[in-house]
Amino acid sequence: MNSTIKRIQNFFHCMLVPVAVFSLLPFAFTCEANAAESKPNVVFILADDLGFSDTTLFGTTKFYRTPNMERLAARGMLFSRAYSSSPLCSPTRSSILTGLSPARTEITAPVCHVPAVSIKATPGVGAPPNKKAILPKSATRFKTDHYTLAEMFRDNGYATAHFGKWHLGPEPYSPLQHGFDIDIPHWPGPGPAGNYVAPWRYVDFDPQTPNEHIEDRMAEEAVAYMEDHVDEPFFLNYWMFSVHAPFNAKQELIDDYKTRVDPNDPQRSPTYAAMVESMDDAVGTLLDALDRLKLADNTIIVFASDNGGNMYNEVDGTTATSNAPLKGGKATMYEGGVRGPGIVVYPGVVQASSKSDEVIQSSDYYPTLLELLSIDAQPDQSFDGISIVPALQGGELDREAIYTFFPHSPGIPDWLPPAVSVHRSNESGDWKLIRLFYNGENGKHRYKLFNLKEDVGESKDVSAEHPEMVRELDAMIEEFLVDTGAVLPRPNPKFDPSKYDPSKEGKASLKGGANKKPAKQKGPPAKPVAGWQPQGPCKLSLADGNLLVHSSGGDPHFVYSLPDSAVAKSSAERDLILRFSMTSDSNGQGQVFWSERGSRPAYIGKRSVKFDVEHDGESHQYAIPFSSKQPVVGIRLDPSEAKGKLLICDMTLTTSDGEVLYAWSF
Repeated sequence: MNSTIKRIQNFFHCMLVPVAVFSLLPFAFTCEANAAESKPNVVFILADDLGFSDTTLFGTTKFYRTPNMERLAARGMLFSRAYSSSPLCSPTRSSILTGLSPARTEITAPVCHVPAVSIKATPGVGAPPNKKAILPKSATRFKTDHYTLAEMFRDNGYATAHFGKWHLGPEPYSPLQHGFDIDIPHWPGPGPAGNYVAPWRYVDFDPQTPNEHIEDRMAEEAVAYMEDHVDEPFFLNYWMFSVHAPFNAKQELIDDYKTRVDPNDPQRSPTYAAMVESMDDAVGTLLDALDRLKLADNTIIVFASDNGGNMYNEVDGTTATSNAPLKGGKATMYEGGVRGPGIVVYPGVVQASSKSDEVIQSSDYYPTLLELLSIDAQPDQSFDGISIVPALQGGELDREAIYTFFPHSPGIPDWLPPAVSVHRSNESGDWKLIRLFYNGENGKHRYKLFNLKEDVGESKDVSAEHPEMVRELDAMIEEFLVDTGAVLPRPNPKFDPSKYDPSKEGKASLKGGANKKPAKQKGPPAKPVAGWQPQGPCKLSLADGNLLVHSSGGDPHFVYSLPDSAVAKSSAERDLILRFSMTSDSNGQGQVFWSERGSRPAYIGKRSVKFDVEHDGESHQYAIPFSSKQPVVGIRLDPSEAKGKLLICDMTLTTSDGEVLYAWSF
């Protein structure tokens, strides 16, 4: 039963009761109390990096255990085509809070933890010669002049609280400046502070037990909040840390999943499965509390993921997860990067155990909640999303298309140039067009077209077969970009065709050699950090799962001796790739050296590869290819050529076909 119907019933209930003059005031209070009781609570649960096949909801896995996700779906409607507004987290989060596309919020990359403060996206200033486009720079903070979902609830009589991950900026851009009364643990970072299992590194937020899991604690804090606000409407925003890196979990769960591994199953990481189960346990904790407090029948619950599953990090000697049957994963424009589970629960309004194949997106939740609560938008407020109430009532949505704007190019296996897509589903097909900015011939855009109705795995680009469809959908993309005022990539005037190979899409396309001589170490050697031995003018330390490099200029570099197990895997005459993510405010090129068994000296210029580095304070992913003649026994990384601070994480050494030989832990 929606709030409008309840208010009408309350009104007529009061009108039908015989009222004496002296009793008007008490009955007026009764009507007000009934109206207040009719306001449903709202719980918004956002998982981090939870992929389409990371639960048992769609029958794509037998490895994971998610009974509470099934329990949640049984209370409402499960959407099979629920899309995030971006393949990365911060842009989607800004979209949920505003109902706008990231193209309009100007947060298009997950960089809201970097030191540089910017509330506007800006055009890029340059690109290396192997890149056809110059990428724009994302805003690094979620500006406070947006009228957020939390501010809407607060202004309509709701208590508001945020629990878990934020990643839209520290003070003065935290949840407390965006409409939330409470923010726990008040952490601005891109993932949990340290491990999932205590000890943690949150400021003024200590574990209650030696091995407490952060998701258990967040759920416990959320339940305490519900208990404190049982007599007033509340908006509880629980944005989970799970299942984002770092990859660690309760040891007893990991051990249990080790006994369940099927090497032929693409989902076979015991650690990741344990992380999924702890996430599911937290969902169950909230459901149990709503039942116990007798709030379940008057609570709207929304569950979504901020992007697709992370299938590119190595965990337990395999990939973290698989998004099959979808292609790609987190940080890609393919379906696996933007599609995940979506659930909406509203007892009496949304039919229990119902399902919908309608296309919905993160920007839809704000206007949907407004309609469910019979609250008007602000006079000057508009949305890129639409209300999905017709779908919640079992009908179809009247929408033209959804758009995904991702003008970045992380160097992951399913790498694509900076892009924007349109997804239109109608009687002619389920069409998705990806525009690759300036990646065609002579500076023109390049396109990929898929009919998802026939090819959900995006295995066949049919753009050449349907040129009219490409033109029609691209016109829609252009209209969207103009309407949102998106800050776009630009053609790179320094592009050198000899340094670009389109067949390398999905792989690193950097070329070049190196003749740089390693600098001599002065003074006593510094102590190694996470196994890395600093040898140049730099200091190493660990910071929230990153290797933090403070360069004092010149030739900062550090080396790592690989364990025998990794050396044995590398064998001889192998094509290898060193992959990592790095944020830098330094300057100059980077360089990777490798040492081979029996080689003297260990690191020389002829066994090295230079690579271009983006020193813009944003996180970028790098994939540096090289070929060895003998088993590789060590790696040296020279990340820059100047003073500055650099953060490095998610580092792996793989073969050219993706086999992980070694993964670093910071």
